[in-house]
Amino acid sequence: MAKRRPQGDGMVRKRSDGRWEARIVIGHKNDGTPMHKSVFGKTQKETLDKLHRAIETYRDVDLCEDSRMTLGEWLDKWLDEYMIFTLRESTMQSYRMIVSHYIKPYLGGKPLTSLTTADIQKLYNKLKKEGRVREDPIKGKTLADSMVRGIHMMLHEALDAAVKERLIVRNPTNGTTVPKPNYPDKQVLDDGQLEKFLGMIEAYPDWRDFFYTECMTGLRKGEICGLRWEDLNEAEGKLSVARQVIPVRGGITVSDPKTDTGIRTIVLPESVVRMLKERKKAIGSEWIFPSLRDAEKPINPNTAYGTFKRIIKKAGLPDIPFHGLRHTYATHSIAVGVDEKTLAKELGHTKPGFTLDCYAHVTEEMQKRASEVTGNALEKILGKELKPWADERTDKG
Repeated sequence: MAKRRPQGDGMVRKRSDGRWEARIVIGHKNDGTPMHKSVFGKTQKETLDKLHRAIETYRDVDLCEDSRMTLGEWLDKWLDEYMIFTLRESTMQSYRMIVSHYIKPYLGGKPLTSLTTADIQKLYNKLKKEGRVREDPIKGKTLADSMVRGIHMMLHEALDAAVKERLIVRNPTNGTTVPKPNYPDKQVLDDGQLEKFLGMIEAYPDWRDFFYTECMTGLRKGEICGLRWEDLNEAEGKLSVARQVIPVRGGITVSDPKTDTGIRTIVLPESVVRMLKERKKAIGSEWIFPSLRDAEKPINPNTAYGTFKRIIKKAGLPDIPFHGLRHTYATHSIAVGVDEKTLAKELGHTKPGFTLDCYAHVTEEMQKRASEVTGNALEKILGKELKPWADERTDKG
């Protein structure tokens, strides 16, 4: 085995082409052979200055031989060996898609040790302007801000792991600028639209109970698909949310809820309890909402999504996402006075403030109703109609 040279050990020499070269030991191969980093300059002073900066950069660093791999090679290794048992199957598929479509075509062949913050920033800028794989009729090639942020978060995590494994000195994603969260307004159904939707599902007997339960509970799409009869407490009118169904390539998988707070028990409206009691008599499956093709399996969330889209299109309702039913439930709950802590628990959120920020999309109609309710309550408490503030000033002279 070769003799190990200390990190930071450097040398300066004048090359035959007239340039000056300085080398510093930045790590060692598996056999102990030193790995070097070279800097060049036209003069000895310029080269020494670069050498001193390199010494500071690589101080107390001992990179390993694998640091020679490219970014694409590291991302594959990171997913296959480091994240394989920590990510949900759906998340793993999403990460592989990001690596394949958004990173490898631009920086996949770049050596890890040569990757800079400027390289990463250029990637984000390019993806934002023209990163969409399939051109959209309205948005063109522009990639959504949320997608760019998602790419950044995955890449940041992967390169943090590379730092810990002594493949690079620092994470080049640090110092980059990514688009700020720019979430569109939550799309909900107002009173009239919700009433029309509930009337429309009567024409879909196979789906009526499913969508009625969704409108009355605000469950996530995967959560309602994952309900079993063992989750229903008929006597207390409660429902336990203990799992979710996730679409994956070739089928579905059943896993824990999205978050720890996703495991929860909710109180059902009496109408839902009665409906589920009747449904239980007719359904010969462990699943409350089994697949229409195979009662031994739950409904595929993608099937539920497609059915929902067909129903609202036929009803002439706004083209909201399935998650819009969850927004609708939350918004109407807030409008009728449900406090944010209770609603956060019902929805499986960690922080009530997040619930209020995300779901309190209050329509003008709801604001008017809330104002009337509050005003009537105050008048009842005071036993008289409130005087306008200007009148009070006049009375006081």
